[in-house]
Amino acid sequence: MRIVDANVILRYLLDDHPLLSAKAAKQIESNQVFIPSEVVCEVVYVLEKVYSVERIEIMDKLTSLMESPHVSVFNIEIILQGLKLYSSRKLDFVDALLCAYHKVNGDEIITFDEQILKILRQS
Repeated sequence: MRIVDANVILRYLLDDHPLLSAKAAKQIESNQVFIPSEVVCEVVYVLEKVYSVERIEIMDKLTSLMESPHVSVFNIEIILQGLKLYSSRKLDFVDALLCAYHKVNGDEIITFDEQILKILRQS
């Protein structure tokens, strides 16, 4: 199995470096690759904080990538639900993932974060 890191995904999504973006595209599009959820979290953070990409665009880009037939992601339903929540609310992505675990699996989330608790009560 080939695991891609955040830098490869960022070059692929941003297409901002002539050499590295092309290498990233070749690796991602020519192989079966796995993206760990930790890497998804890092990519979301960097796209938002470093590149100032809008949340809805982050969701769209990552959803499109993760739904590609050559890409696999553990707990993809939770990741996609987390991206949806993240794009529509003022939540950190990791907090959105916690809410997604609750929404998708019915998992009980133990937190002191009032914003998360409010969202959990709504679902």
